[in-house]
Amino acid sequence: MRILLKIFLFPITLLLTVILLICEFICLFGTAVLSILAFVMFVLALAIIMFLGETQDGIKALVLAYLISPYGVPMLAAWLIGKIGRVNQYLKAI
Repeated sequence: MRILLKIFLFPITLLLTVILLICEFICLFGTAVLSILAFVMFVLALAIIMFLGETQDGIKALVLAYLISPYGVPMLAAWLIGKIGRVNQYLKAI
C-alpha cells in the first residue's frame, strides 16, 4: 500500500520540487534587485524629508523602502517557500 502511495505522490513531489527551485531563483534574483531599489528609495525618502520638508511623504517613502527591502516582502516570500519546501519533504518521506 505504501509503494502505491509513493508511486501516486511521485509526480506531485517532482513538480513541487521543480516549482520550488524556480521560486527560490526568482526570490534570490528579486531580492537582489529590490535591495538596490530599496536603497535608492531610502535615499530619496531622506531627501524628501530633509530638503523638501515633507515629513509625511518622506515617512511613506521610508515605509515603502522597508517593504521592498530584504526584511519586507522578500522575507515573506522566503518564509512561504520554506513552508512549501517542508510540505515537499513531508510528501517525500511518506
